[in-house]
This record gives sequence, C-alpha cells and structure tokens, in this order.
Amino acid sequence: MEVSRHWRLNQQRYALVGEVCPSCGVKLFPPRDVCLECEAPAKELYTFTGLGEVYSYTTIYDPPAGFEHNAPYMVALIKLEEGPLVTAQLTDVDFSDVAIGMPVEMVTRKLRADGDEGMIVYGYKFRPMMAEAVMP
Repeated sequence: MEVSRHWRLNQQRYALVGEVCPSCGVKLFPPRDVCLECEAPAKELYTFTGLGEVYSYTTIYDPPAGFEHNAPYMVALIKLEEGPLVTAQLTDVDFSDVAIGMPVEMVTRKLRADGDEGMIVYGYKFRPMMAEAVMP
C-alpha cells in the first residue's frame, strides 16, 4: 500500500472514526458520502468507543496471499455499541473461548509489513474486554 493511502486511512484504522448523519443520527463506519438510512449527506465525523460484542465469527485456515503467517486466525463481525457492524480479526483470545455475544474492545495491532524493510501498517483488531473494563 502506498504511503499516501495509508495516511488517508489513519483515523479509521487507529481510532475508529466514522461519521454521523446530521439528518437522522445514524452512525456510519467506515465513513460514507451518503447515509445508508435516509440518503442525506453524512459529513460530520464521529469517533466510536471501540466497545462492542461478537455478532458472528469464523476461523481462517486458508488465508489470502500475504497473510499466510497469521493462519489460523479468527475474524468476527463486531456489533459496536453505537450500532454498526465491523469486520475485524480477533486477537489475544483462545479460539475455544470465543462466543457470540462476547464483549470485546478495539485495540491497535500490526496488520502487516511491506517487505522486510518496508512500512509497518497497524490497524484495529478486537480482543475480549478486560475484566476491569466490563460494565455491569
């Protein structure tokens, strides 16, 4: 990935920055030009909490090119507190402990490196919510 594209995606990758529709209030991630609910322009930035729960998940045993070193790994649909579903890799978890409805939190982790001496690209993944952060 070229450096300029990487920098354009920084807010989405490191802080879960999306948009909120000023017309109907729907929160969008990733950012979109038009609200998915009411089709109004959605340009107001919104930073998500990064908290959510596992909506669905699967284990990847045969990964796409460039991700072979990660296999096997888990990918999940995460339902964020604010509503949107986000696809992300699960990290810091034993596969047997993953369950639908499990509380998770966003963390920043290494996604890949462009060659041995290239740029290291970080992004969001989700892990089980830490015990002290679990809300009653």
